[in-house]
Amino acid sequence: MGKDSFLGYVYLALAIAVEVLGTSLLKSTEGFSRLWPSVWCLASYGVAFALLSQVIKSVPVGVAYALWSGLGTVAIVAIGAVFLGEELNLMKVLGIALVVAGVVVLNVGGAH
Repeated sequence: MGKDSFLGYVYLALAIAVEVLGTSLLKSTEGFSRLWPSVWCLASYGVAFALLSQVIKSVPVGVAYALWSGLGTVAIVAIGAVFLGEELNLMKVLGIALVVAGVVVLNVGGAH
């Protein structure tokens, strides 16, 4: 992995983290009726997409999006269960396992 590719994955990790932050803030916006949670939520999404636009310069877009969506989904489900009191049942765990398996298969299967 070259320097550009490594930096792309660092940006991707940051993009995922910031997108997860924005998604975590969605509930507190109360339908975008509360100013500051709404501002922080939208700003997070803006930063996340700006970072993602840099990622796809060195990481294939399919791989970047699979990691973005898969890891983001796993993180949001975990945050929902731990911090927002959302139920974590067998079907959700199975769904998350399938998402993770799909990301792994895409990356191992030669999408690079």
